[in-house]
Amino acid sequence: MTRFIPILLIAFLLNELHAQGKQLFGKVTFPLGTVQVQVTPNPGWEKVELNQNVFVGDKIKTLEKSRCEITLNGGGKVRIGEKTELELTKASVTPLQKDFGATVSKGQVWVAAKAAFGESKKVAVRAPTAVAAIRGTKYRTVADTAESSVLVYEGKVDVIWAQAVEESERGDTEQGAAPGPIRIGPPQEVAPPEEVPGPYEVSLEDWITLVEGMQINVRRDGKFHMFEFDQATDAELDFVRWNKDLDVQQGQ
Repeated sequence: MTRFIPILLIAFLLNELHAQGKQLFGKVTFPLGTVQVQVTPNPGWEKVELNQNVFVGDKIKTLEKSRCEITLNGGGKVRIGEKTELELTKASVTPLQKDFGATVSKGQVWVAAKAAFGESKKVAVRAPTAVAAIRGTKYRTVADTAESSVLVYEGKVDVIWAQAVEESERGDTEQGAAPGPIRIGPPQEVAPPEEVPGPYEVSLEDWITLVEGMQINVRRDGKFHMFEFDQATDAELDFVRWNKDLDVQQGQ
């Protein structure tokens, strides 16, 4: 029994050192299979432990047949599918406003983050070709370098071409302006069954708001296709079914 005390003490001290001066993103509450974390500034990958705190700057990686759930600081869930890599980029938490940001380079991510009464909650996920930002809802992002997708399951989601955001950020830096909310233009809300005129004919250079049941695919060149996805077929996907079951169990 005494052999395990030093090990637990070392783990505790390492976690405390990691926490110093860092913004808490959340806690790993469901590692399934092989889930690894890259703790900044350490370049190596380590096995994730149950209830391990993760911070802004960390990266989470799942291997084949593996998944991971992160409970956000202040409530809400971000779940990572197999063969996915997610970098935790932002966590700003106050009693009435909670803003989180993450970048997925490949794979898929499920976000379920409802805002409490009187609270503002936003979880933005940046994929290689699209950025999705929400205020208390559920959506799934599928990331790929050629084309990324965002599917809305509940509430509303603002989506924009990733390069438009990057160009805006570079412009702020060049002008020496302080970084502020990323907003290229006012969101344009589109409700089903309306669509843009034909697939991949125009570029997504301004934010557009999707509602429940809508999917948008955004290519690397910014051209996009928006449509109502088949929710019955989508619900049969293993990752979707797993997330929905957990949401019901957890009251998300």
